[in-house]
Amino acid sequence: MNRRLILSTATALAVAALSACTGPYMVSADVSSYGNWPAERKPGSYAFERLPSQQHNEEASKRETTLEDAARAALEKAGFKPAADAKNADVLVTLGARITAYDPVPWDDPLWWRWRGRLVSPRYGYAGWGGWGWRNDPFFDRRYDRAVAVLMRDRASGEPLFEAHASNEGSTAGGEPMIGALFDAALADFPKVDAKSHRVSVQVAR
Repeated sequence: MNRRLILSTATALAVAALSACTGPYMVSADVSSYGNWPAERKPGSYAFERLPSQQHNEEASKRETTLEDAARAALEKAGFKPAADAKNADVLVTLGARITAYDPVPWDDPLWWRWRGRLVSPRYGYAGWGGWGWRNDPFFDRRYDRAVAVLMRDRASGEPLFEAHASNEGSTAGGEPMIGALFDAALADFPKVDAKSHRVSVQVAR
């Protein structure tokens, strides 16, 4: 294989890798949903409703604005349209989200013998008595639990009609794109409900 062919192959691989990084990707989440959305009722207009704790200061209000922006696309995919006036909306939507960071250790796993690290002695560098520790392993890097919740209520009666939760975990907090993907997963089967946690995958554009 001559040098030109090698360079051409390397360039093609680089372009392919770059395309893979910039294209859409899949996000999976565990979803559960509840409610009694009337079979004959079509998705209509919506307005966001904030609890007092979600608007008591500027920081909380800004956080809710970010959540609402992340949820809009999922609501529209489910057939809803933003109401021009919240007082005339068909449904009121309340949102919630949390991201929890934790540092796993081998015994967090009920099958911790799957651990890919190995116990070492700081003094001798191999398994032995005293001073046990474990080598750094990507499997035990900090992990993040990411979760969202959606509640829809009939604006006129206040009756809860639909509630959904979606969550997953990963090695990063994920940011707004991940939160948006979780809202997509939460509403993917709307208005169908399934209280049993099940896996839903959605496509996200980079």
